[in-house]
Amino acid sequence: MKISFYSYGSLDESQKEALLERTEGDLSPFIEKVGPIIEAVRKQGDTALARFANEFDKSPVTVDAIAATPADFDAAHDAVDSALIEVMEFCSDNVRQFHEAQMPESMWMKEMHPGVFAGEKIVPIQSVACYVPRGKGSFPSVVMMTAIPAVVAGVPEPVIITPPGPDGKIDAATLVAARIAGVERVFKCGGAQGVAAVAYGTETVPRCRKIVGPGSPWVVAAKRLLADRLDPGPPAGPSESIILADETANGRVAALDLLIESEHGPDSSAYLVTNSEAVAQAAMDAIPGYWEKMSAQRVEFSSTVLCGPRGGIILTDTIEQAIDFVNAYAPEHLQVHAKEPHDYLGLIHNAGEILLGEHTPICIGNFTLGPNAVLPTNASAHTRSPLGVHDYLKLMSIGHVTRKGYQKLAPYARKMALYEGFDAHANAVSQMRTEAFEAGQSD
Repeated sequence: MKISFYSYGSLDESQKEALLERTEGDLSPFIEKVGPIIEAVRKQGDTALARFANEFDKSPVTVDAIAATPADFDAAHDAVDSALIEVMEFCSDNVRQFHEAQMPESMWMKEMHPGVFAGEKIVPIQSVACYVPRGKGSFPSVVMMTAIPAVVAGVPEPVIITPPGPDGKIDAATLVAARIAGVERVFKCGGAQGVAAVAYGTETVPRCRKIVGPGSPWVVAAKRLLADRLDPGPPAGPSESIILADETANGRVAALDLLIESEHGPDSSAYLVTNSEAVAQAAMDAIPGYWEKMSAQRVEFSSTVLCGPRGGIILTDTIEQAIDFVNAYAPEHLQVHAKEPHDYLGLIHNAGEILLGEHTPICIGNFTLGPNAVLPTNASAHTRSPLGVHDYLKLMSIGHVTRKGYQKLAPYARKMALYEGFDAHANAVSQMRTEAFEAGQSD
């Protein structure tokens, strides 16, 4: 297996552009296929969910067993090793603390002029679905990252949807993590059919106003098709990462961290970007030995990524050129390997997260650090932020104007209304208003 290697300075513009592409860039094949799935769930509800669980997940789910029961939660707690439960409790506490610190004030108002007040009221979204994938593994960490902010934000009706396993059950650790988070409405429905279920509601699955969480291209395509029914939340597709390393980095350590996101699946993207030929070579030499310490499935995923067109090692002429590539790529995860990683912080403008230093690997960020690990993918970090409590909240503008304040604002409003040709607008802030008040008092 030959790891993909690119000498960035020798590439033409089209080759450089190709390095920026992700596997979720073209969803057209999935859009065509998820349409009938969505329509079946809309018309048939739980019957379609059970059929698709059997067909797609190879899981013997029946229409009367789509929702997790209290007994399922209890059995899951008994099945999960107590040491793992302790780990999930520790990680969940860090995630909870971080998101509690994110919470804004529930309301604020400012006096713009004497008698003129404006502000915002912040309230939780009524219902949010947290999508927890399962196809390439089990991810209780995604439960922590999606459900805990929902609870912290005060969402009244948070739910979790996740694909069932071949035994017809929900992953035990997922249920334990859900209970730790404070969510006990969990449903066996993944993929496009799960997205459709929360978009329309079924006999068992409630309709939700928003969905958050990472998923396959099937999930991303379904979110896109259902965006008029369901807020699709921040984009969170296949995993992607960049390890940025300067000449002071340890190439073997950088290689360890390069492998982290590459093992998620064949649709992931992972690059080591460095201006040091020595670092690049050390990483290249180390990777085969690290693969020997991984399972066959994870090696297959990782090697597909690092030996293909969406991963590998990029050698730049300068560190500035490397940083320019990072900003153009806008990776989901960025880790900076350097003796002085803070020196580069001010130069990085586009990334879902920035992890500084060789002791801050992406897996620390994924599980235990506290900031949310559901991050914008497919270059959306150019404009989007990590998942956080703000994704579970909405703002309502507030205004209050006294008689004195009205006298200040009305002439400006009337002049603007007349210019834009809105008669009723202008009349509402004219002498007609004063006359209406006077007439009302005399009645």
